[in-house]
Amino acid sequence: MTPPLETGRITTDIPARLDRLPWARWHWLIVIGLGTVWILDGLEVTIVGNLSAALSEPETGLALSPADIGLAGAIYVAGSCLGALVFGQLTDRFGRKRLFIITLLVYLGGTVLTAFAPHPAWYFVCRFVTGAGIGGEYAAVNSAIDELIPARYRGRIDITINGSYWLGAAGGALLTIPLTDPNIVPAGIGWRLAFGLGAILGIAVLLVRKYVPESPRWLFIHGKEGAAEEIVSGIEHTVESESGKRLERPGETITVRQRRVIPFTTIAHTVFKLYPRRTALCLALFTGQAFLYNAFFFTFADTLITFFDVQQTGFYIAAFALSNFIGALALGPLFDKVGRVPMISGTYIASGVVLAVAGFMLGGLTPVTLTVFGVVAFFIASAGASSAYLTASEVFPMETRALCIAFFYAIGTAAGGISGPLLFGRLIESAGEAGDITGIAPGYFLGAGLMAAAGVLAIFLGVKAEGQSLENIAKPLTAEEADQPA
Repeated sequence: MTPPLETGRITTDIPARLDRLPWARWHWLIVIGLGTVWILDGLEVTIVGNLSAALSEPETGLALSPADIGLAGAIYVAGSCLGALVFGQLTDRFGRKRLFIITLLVYLGGTVLTAFAPHPAWYFVCRFVTGAGIGGEYAAVNSAIDELIPARYRGRIDITINGSYWLGAAGGALLTIPLTDPNIVPAGIGWRLAFGLGAILGIAVLLVRKYVPESPRWLFIHGKEGAAEEIVSGIEHTVESESGKRLERPGETITVRQRRVIPFTTIAHTVFKLYPRRTALCLALFTGQAFLYNAFFFTFADTLITFFDVQQTGFYIAAFALSNFIGALALGPLFDKVGRVPMISGTYIASGVVLAVAGFMLGGLTPVTLTVFGVVAFFIASAGASSAYLTASEVFPMETRALCIAFFYAIGTAAGGISGPLLFGRLIESAGEAGDITGIAPGYFLGAGLMAAAGVLAIFLGVKAEGQSLENIAKPLTAEEADQPA
């Protein structure tokens, strides 16, 4: 008798067919339609950080106090963590496409309403909603990207797409320079336009996403093999037309027990019982990179203002952000060519070492040399941070993929997004009163230590996933005779 949750069994070659595709223009549609969410996140976070002075004005802003601005940042982080967990579970249950459309609409609603905020309470609620949409995007989009991109390109594409966050950060930093200049844009309008422009970019992304298909891998496991076959056949026809090459039929197949719903207890058992080593690795990677970025980058402008009396930090932030994107772009291909384990461990350890050196030299640095240290450290760290998302998205079974991404993102973001800024904020305040920048060095050393520790852990717990099908890295829970290692 068929178990209640099981709807049938199917032997399919769909994963092998997707993985053997040559790169074509169709894949760029996926990259543009799904990957640009990180640009939106970078834009949002950087705009808010650089608009603090404008938002504090009682006549043209919202009369936010420094405590209010800090609270708004914490609310955004809380929204993103909760949104990731809620939408992550829904993504595994109801499909990738449905949720990456819904989460983008949530983001758009939140950021548009932020632009019209009449008072602080409205602003706080909108920051929570915007964060929830962005958090949900991380789970839905990372799942869809990894399930649609061929295995031999997955590492570099995932690293580069996650690194595109910094294009948004650079754009946000530069955008706020004219928008906060009352000689160019009226003071009461500039900060509202900044949020409105983010919404315009989001609408453009939404239009492209209409043409991004549902994940065929999700479809055939959930009893919709007909739709999966139709989508894959259409992709193959498109790729053949664009590449001018005839595709060979792959021989590898997988047999799965189809289910419409995967119980949450099964997902939890998979993460903590079947894959405890991979779970420990992901927690270390996410916590290390989240603390580093939230502690250093998101207090960098405050450091420049407090200790060097820099009044316009936008150009420094833009240079810093561009180095992050260039790092992901340059180092991303090595995650496929050299391998996951050496690149993950190498980027985490090396960036930690550079940051530790900066901590020792703080007393002799200038705004430019401090920025140079940041540029070098985060050129390396950017690829490492992106590899945390890559790791979580490919080392767990397909049925748990979105929720696993959401879980590790939420834990890492909550830890780094709360403890990092709080620690650095206190260090900057106390060191600023003493007029001694070396007082913030302990924060540098802690961030460096967390990154280096995660890198060392990756040496022993890392998974050699380069070039492998997702189903070979972690067999679906519904696969017949699935044998999942720890």
